[in-house]
Amino acid sequence: MWSNCKSNVSNVSMLAGFTTNHNQHLTVVLMAAMSLVVFCIGCSAEVRKIWGHLRHPTGILVGLLCQFGIMPLTAYLLALGFSITSVQAIAVIILGSCPGGIFSNIITYWIDGDVELSITMTSISTLLATAGLPLSLYIYTQGWIAAGCIQIPYLQIGFTFITMIIPVSFGIVTKYKWPKAAKIILKIGSAIGGLVIMGLGVISVLLEKVRWNTSWPLLVIGGVFPILGGLAGFGIAVVLQQPLNRSETCCVGLNIYYVCRTIAMETGAQNMHICLGVLQLVFSLEQLAEVIMVTVMYSSVQLCGGLLLVL
Repeated sequence: MWSNCKSNVSNVSMLAGFTTNHNQHLTVVLMAAMSLVVFCIGCSAEVRKIWGHLRHPTGILVGLLCQFGIMPLTAYLLALGFSITSVQAIAVIILGSCPGGIFSNIITYWIDGDVELSITMTSISTLLATAGLPLSLYIYTQGWIAAGCIQIPYLQIGFTFITMIIPVSFGIVTKYKWPKAAKIILKIGSAIGGLVIMGLGVISVLLEKVRWNTSWPLLVIGGVFPILGGLAGFGIAVVLQQPLNRSETCCVGLNIYYVCRTIAMETGAQNMHICLGVLQLVFSLEQLAEVIMVTVMYSSVQLCGGLLLVL
């Protein structure tokens, strides 16, 4: 059992291994790009549809079941099935226990999914992560770490929620007040913001200073995990009879755009910002170097898979 609790907040930057200057610059640009994208996504959303999902939360509940039920369990099974160290196993379970991320909102819009459901699910899962994340870690990490050792970055989770809610709210108001302008902002802004985020992902890899000592099983896990999560989310949504296409309607009488795809994207797309925050609180710099590649691989497959769906 790995029982040492390593807190490395002061020594590890937000993007592991970066110098402070690189971290600060990339974080500022990334947050600006994410805010722009979320604002643009809000320009495509309608209040009545969001309210419809909240009144009849079948899709939301299915998504939360996948997010906080299927993903941590899948992470646990992958950790057991591969020959990885205790540190690596804990990192995989942390990754699987995180809430959905903004990336799912972007891809949902690009694949003509249910944007309102995606926004609602991401917001709620981020809020519930304050309880769901520590609960999942308590359940699934018992074989590798002493109970209560993993610190949860509650402030970071709250900040993530706020940085999503404020821009998306402005976007929704923009569409309500100026619908024509919202369409233009949506098309241009989402493309620019998406390209900036992808570019930052490439720069993050190129500027990484940590020596990656990652075994091939961890790389395989990082590669198959988002695919398994997306397929599981889609399959469960189909089994629970969520609408598959535009022609179907839900109980609120609104046209639903590929609800199953939306739930699949929400399930497979984890919030890497929160994941990195937890990893930094748990592991020393040396341990972080051992596990960081699983997040890089996961993000890469997540991005490539989303782009393939768009194409």
